[in-house]
Amino acid sequence: MQQQPDMTVVAETGNGKTGLSILREIQPDVAVIDIGLPDIDGVELTRQYKESQGKEATATRILILTMHDNEEAVMAAFAAGADSYSVKDVDIEQLIEAIRVTHAGNAWIDPTIARIVLNQAQQQQVEIASSADEANSDSQKADYEQVLAAYPLTDRELEVLELIVAGYSNAAIAEALYITVGTVKTHVCNILNKLSASDRTQAAVRALRTGLVS
Repeated sequence: MQQQPDMTVVAETGNGKTGLSILREIQPDVAVIDIGLPDIDGVELTRQYKESQGKEATATRILILTMHDNEEAVMAAFAAGADSYSVKDVDIEQLIEAIRVTHAGNAWIDPTIARIVLNQAQQQQVEIASSADEANSDSQKADYEQVLAAYPLTDRELEVLELIVAGYSNAAIAEALYITVGTVKTHVCNILNKLSASDRTQAAVRALRTGLVS
């Protein structure tokens, strides 16, 4: 990240308490916080820092790193109020993209984490949703399916979508499918339009909901 012209690492530490002090003192644009910090874990650090920030317009945005296979940790990270969420083993290119998206004021949610959250939400719906909620969910799914019937994804777009859900970056998709990054961007744009999605994460969630990708 030190080699990125638009990024500067202003401080780093492996200790939660020290990290909290650094955040309060420096107030960087974006803080990347590991959920597994000692003494104060990443979730508690995020919660305390977010509470101290309040609703300041210039508040530091938090990108928290979680374990992709730990549902409890993922849900705790969401509850703590982090702005973006990524798995710990993400490649450096995706991490840089996540930081940029977060800095721009948007939420980055790794598709792997989105899948966990979606599964959790679906379980809760089964347990507590009213018939009206279920009807609304069915209606939303029907809307997506209606759009896809009118504007079906091509075989290549489906391949790209599967890799998006798997967490691949544009460059990784290009390499996997032996196409250019520019072509990948075109496919991604078409996929977002056809799924009426505003970003890759929303596209991944809708792909899972409609059964396009399992």
